Amino acid sequence: MKKLDDIAFLVQARLGSKRCPNKMIRPFSETTLFDINLQKLVESEFIPNENIYVSVHEEELVDIAKKYPVNIFLRSEKSAKSEGTPMTEIYEWWDMIPFKYVVMTNACVPFLKKETIEDFTRSYLNSDKDGMFAVIDKRNYFWDSDGHPLTKLDEAVMNTKTAAIVHEAAHCLYAGSLEKIGKGIWMGDFTKKGDIELFSVAEEEVYDVDYEWQFTACEALYKQGFLQE
Repeated sequence: MKKLDDIAFLVQARLGSKRCPNKMIRPFSETTLFDINLQKLVESEFIPNENIYVSVHEEELVDIAKKYPVNIFLRSEKSAKSEGTPMTEIYEWWDMIPFKYVVMTNACVPFLKKETIEDFTRSYLNSDKDGMFAVIDKRNYFWDSDGHPLTKLDEAVMNTKTAAIVHEAAHCLYAGSLEKIGKGIWMGDFTKKGDIELFSVAEEEVYDVDYEWQFTACEALYKQGFLQE
């Protein structure tokens, strides 16, 4: 069984988004997306502050991180501009922080609950897998690129209640072994059934800000107190 002391909680951010420029630091309902994510982590009574890291390059992100009791890993410009290949370039901290495992949160999802991050971590602690990935449970009709049905149905009617659940990547919570990142493996083998443990999250928590319209829509919901206690 894993130990909490062996897990780093990491937020990696940059300002290079072309679809929604500077989304991490732009005013978002009198705060920022980056602040919202960090606030949830440091307010958790379950997550030790000394285990929290931010991996950032730009000075604006460093300045925000300094407001919180977290560790700051200064990533290189090369890492900040990387698209993920090789993996050790974008996750260059893999052999520079004193932990065995990492739980990463995506700061682009402002409605992800603190409790969900904690529940994800507890499940990871009890898992015998090195990798865990958050997913959304879906009941719908799906076809592949050739038009072949992917959805298993109990009967041929347009009723999604009869559809078997499929899992969609939530892109909000990730966990894996630091040592395996060094070997080019993030969370596990995506082509091998069961190699990565899946953790279901509520769809309404993982609205992801990638485009301008999503920034506007999510900010409007946030101002209304959507999913906030």
